[in-house]
Amino acid sequence: MTAEERMAFLAEPRIGVLAVGRDGRAPLAVPVWYDYEPGGDLLIWIDGGSVKDKVLTAAGTFSFAVHTETLPYKYVTAEGPVISKDTPPTEEQALRIAGRYLPAEEAAAYVRQSLSPRSVLVRMRPEKWLSNDQSKR
Repeated sequence: MTAEERMAFLAEPRIGVLAVGRDGRAPLAVPVWYDYEPGGDLLIWIDGGSVKDKVLTAAGTFSFAVHTETLPYKYVTAEGPVISKDTPPTEEQALRIAGRYLPAEEAAAYVRQSLSPRSVLVRMRPEKWLSNDQSKR
């Protein structure tokens, strides 16, 4: 994929897989909701104090993968540093993330129920990419 194609692919609503190394164990790899606009930072909303929060703090960097589940297969991975992880998302940011996966009313209800002072907005700046589009073979 070209740089533009991989950024556009990552920007589509997909479930992403957060992967982060940790000492003495296999890397943590978990599915998460996210937001991304081409050329920008990857945003993930997590609970402060969670396993994800602790390993991201320790590692300071992570990989993120998205893919299609049907032929022709495509995937994109992005890797980069955590550039911020110290504040909750705004209600607007939380709605953008939840709204990628839920209808508007359900997203609003989810945000009202889930957004708290313990919430953390993680920003990652993609620096390294891998991608494959098997329709181009």
